[in-house]
Amino acid sequence: MAESLWRELLDKEDLLIFGAVLVASAVVLFVARRVAIGLLERWAGRTASRIDDMLLHSVRHPSYLWVLALSLYIALGTSSFSARYVDYGLKALYVIIVLSITFSLANLTSRLVRRYIEKTDVGVTATGLSQSVIKGFILAIGLLIILNGLGVSITPLLTALGVGGLAVALALQDTLSNFFAGLHILLERPIKVGDYIKLDSGEEGYVMDVGWRTTRIRKLQNNIVVIPNSKLAQSVITNFCLPEKRMSLLIPIGVSYESDPDDVERILVEEAKAAAGEVPGLLADPPPFVRFIPGFGDFSLDFTLICQVSEFVDQYLVQHELRKRIFRRFKDEGIEIPFPIRTVHLKKT
Repeated sequence: MAESLWRELLDKEDLLIFGAVLVASAVVLFVARRVAIGLLERWAGRTASRIDDMLLHSVRHPSYLWVLALSLYIALGTSSFSARYVDYGLKALYVIIVLSITFSLANLTSRLVRRYIEKTDVGVTATGLSQSVIKGFILAIGLLIILNGLGVSITPLLTALGVGGLAVALALQDTLSNFFAGLHILLERPIKVGDYIKLDSGEEGYVMDVGWRTTRIRKLQNNIVVIPNSKLAQSVITNFCLPEKRMSLLIPIGVSYESDPDDVERILVEEAKAAAGEVPGLLADPPPFVRFIPGFGDFSLDFTLICQVSEFVDQYLVQHELRKRIFRRFKDEGIEIPFPIRTVHLKKT
């Protein structure tokens, strides 16, 4: 049946006219699209708002489908095809238009939601998974609209999907477990993009993104660790950005037993307070303090200098600068930092 219809169509002379009109209109419209996109880019570049940039980015690729749909519409309108072939063309036109609009809305909505989350404190993390869920929801609605417009009954399709869903779920157990673990992480929010975390397995770094299957962590060495969401959900996580990024820094310092503990405490606090206004990341409020802990060591008096840093990675530079300052100050004050001492008794035989 289909072959006879196609053969009948090929026999018509107006097929060449239809093809020529389709190609000519497509060329003209593609040129017009390029000019329009260029003008919109220059206009968007002169505005401070990012919404027009997101709108332009969302329609850039779907506009190719719009050009194709308009070209097909022009060719069908100028052809002398029978109503049956025109109906086929209009159905294809309907699919192209709805599909292109669906893609545009999915891209634009995901970007607008991400921008809204980043600009407001709504307690939800903008991740790749959240964007995928938004896009998937809109694309599913678009697909249902297309099927309904083509006269396809949705109820039997949903029934078939429900029956086949069990088999698919069994075949994709690992993928689905990672997906739902990602949703769990997204909703419970034990971590969010930008947090510095450490897992019980030893991996640590900044959370780059929580995807539908994996979470990406950037280590301080600028390497990426890819962790399946199911493994991450089962891990013990230390989040150095919760409840806030500011954290305490404890620096152990040992001095000779000949030293006066009050002088040592005074010197350590003075050096820490002086460095608070000069070393990046070291906070002056709350003020640093010293505790005579752990106390009496094997060969030294052991103190702990406690101060506040802005975030986890600031501790490295702060420790570096404070230790240099404390070492120089101890030398000026005559306070000795002892070496390990062991007394060995030799028994005569």
